[in-house]
Amino acid sequence: MKKIALAAIAISLLATPAAFAQQQYHKDRHHGHQQREVTVKKKIVVKKTRWSRGHAIPYNYRRNVVRDYHRYHLKTPPRGYQWVRADNDYALISITSGIISALVHAR
Repeated sequence: MKKIALAAIAISLLATPAAFAQQQYHKDRHHGHQQREVTVKKKIVVKKTRWSRGHAIPYNYRRNVVRDYHRYHLKTPPRGYQWVRADNDYALISITSGIISALVHAR
């Protein structure tokens, strides 16, 4: 009885990979049909935001902190303020509230 059970298990272990390989082979064939790729171009619209002093800058722009402000010819920010890049401008904002106190337009 053990020999029959071991033989059945051995046959099932050997037959399983062959069955998967056979299915894989049929998936890859195209049966004479041509494959064509379709590319879709998406139009990206960039909304230009106008920044002004006294308004709070959105939170997602507060993460764009400019640490090497001298490279961009910006003044050293006072304590409690930091420079952030917003679109193509630099804004000096309050760290706690995000209120814009100064703007510099990039070239």
